[in-house]
Amino acid sequence: MRCPFCAHDDSQVKDSRPTEDNASIRRRRQCSSCGARFTTFERVQLREVTISKSGDRREAFDRRKIEQSVSLACRKRDISQERIDQLISGIQRQVETAGENEVPSSRLGELVMDGLRQLDSVAYIRFASVYRDFSEARDFEEFASSVQEVAGSEDADDRDQGSSDS
Repeated sequence: MRCPFCAHDDSQVKDSRPTEDNASIRRRRQCSSCGARFTTFERVQLREVTISKSGDRREAFDRRKIEQSVSLACRKRDISQERIDQLISGIQRQVETAGENEVPSSRLGELVMDGLRQLDSVAYIRFASVYRDFSEARDFEEFASSVQEVAGSEDADDRDQGSSDS
């Protein structure tokens, strides 16, 4: 592993342990050249996935881009980092196990939207405003009202099921 401080190519692993969600391994390393210590995370990658974007552009799937987008949408919301990490890991798992080597960016965006819808309605609307390119306040109003309608009908379904259990 290359040292982030001196760019030397050799480092020793001093400590390894699984992360809290058991989705990756946290490794504490020390550079054999400068002695600096740093942390790396190792994840299982099931396959190389390419994301096809508009204009025939393609790029490798990058988990960090999803992390950045989801973190921005969830900023200042009462959502634990663990739940955010679980959402991102679930999206990554869906992409890698879909059996396709190339996934359209629109499909990836919909996976993120579906996950955020279940996680937090405000984060969902924030992400949607960028993903769907809202240009006017009316766009927010229409989308937010559709989110409220869906949430209202789900609450009614929950109440109906609760009353029939009694």
